[in-house]
Amino acid sequence: MTTSKVTTTATEDRNAWRWGFTPQAEIWNGRLAMIGFSAAALIELFSGQGFLHFWGILG
Repeated sequence: MTTSKVTTTATEDRNAWRWGFTPQAEIWNGRLAMIGFSAAALIELFSGQGFLHFWGILG
């Protein structure tokens, strides 16, 4: 009878939320920036106004 051991290494979850200037935080920052930029571009595309004009900031 032979026994075999299976070893697993602890891997860090790249998508986990961590506080501070970590690679995970920078990944989340980039993702949220892309969502914000896309939202602003869609507002300009569908409203025909700039983002600041749409919200009434520039009159």
